[in-house]
Amino acid sequence: MEMVVIYVLAMVVSLIIVIKMANIFIDNLVAVGEAKGISQTILGVTASAVGTSLPEFGSAIIAISSGTPDIGVGVVIGSNIWNIAGILGISAFVAGFIKAGKEELKRDGLMTLLTALILMFFMIFMTQLNAIVGIIMIITYCIYFWILIKKQKEHNNEDETKEKVENKVKNKIEHTDLKKNYILSIVGIIGLAIGCKIMVWSGVEIANVLKVPQMIVGLFALSIGTSAPELVVTLSSAMKRLHSLSMGTVLGSNVFNILIGIGVPSLFLAIPVEPLSVTFDAPVMIIVTSLLLIMAAKKKKLTRWGGLVLMLIYLVYITVRISLSV
Repeated sequence: MEMVVIYVLAMVVSLIIVIKMANIFIDNLVAVGEAKGISQTILGVTASAVGTSLPEFGSAIIAISSGTPDIGVGVVIGSNIWNIAGILGISAFVAGFIKAGKEELKRDGLMTLLTALILMFFMIFMTQLNAIVGIIMIITYCIYFWILIKKQKEHNNEDETKEKVENKVKNKIEHTDLKKNYILSIVGIIGLAIGCKIMVWSGVEIANVLKVPQMIVGLFALSIGTSAPELVVTLSSAMKRLHSLSMGTVLGSNVFNILIGIGVPSLFLAIPVEPLSVTFDAPVMIIVTSLLLIMAAKKKKLTRWGGLVLMLIYLVYITVRISLSV
């Protein structure tokens, strides 16, 4: 039991680190964005999404390189379901609501759904995800990224008025420590990754000591554990009323997880498709994504009740998933 106490203390310390690093990352990321004239939405679906998705990407790479590529796909799909049903659900419930702009739902939301459908298509008609699949996924992500850059340029051109020019001059003065913001953003995301790594490790060790089945450890420690950065960043953003950053982080993360998290590894090694992932996990991912878009589009925000619905769906999913795996 002494070891359990040590692991619990490690988890508490890691939680404190994660919360602190998330605040540092968000505050400095927003500062950089404001100085460069980058919108919260673009920041969310690019820098924040990619940064917080590194644990999932790393887990997929490690799983595939260690000879268990099916786990890599499971981590990605499980994380994507958790990102929407768990993270956005919890964030909306705690913060009260998360605003959803029409543009981000139309572009980023539909892109999230499209990538889920692309993965589902390949999983149904192919027994393995090979290099051809990887190339298609990476090209798709490059096109999406190009669209984001083009949209940001249009946004900047539309706002390039006299008032905007004056604000830029002020921003240059107010952001003389922009290098400091860059450094602190990097420090924040690295600290976030380290804190989450300690959190996952301590959780796994506690489960091992308490004789919790490895399958359950995998579901929670890998899928949920690797998504801890998204949870902290999304929840913190929602509490700070940075709704576009909050929604953008999750949507962008899900797109990155599939197109890059699965696309890149499949270039080097054929990834087998698990039957249960095709018949259960992938369909659930598509359903929760569609439900999010419907609920958010209806009231232009994800309400507290909508968040509760997503949380309940996740509890049902994880219960059924465990029962099917036993």
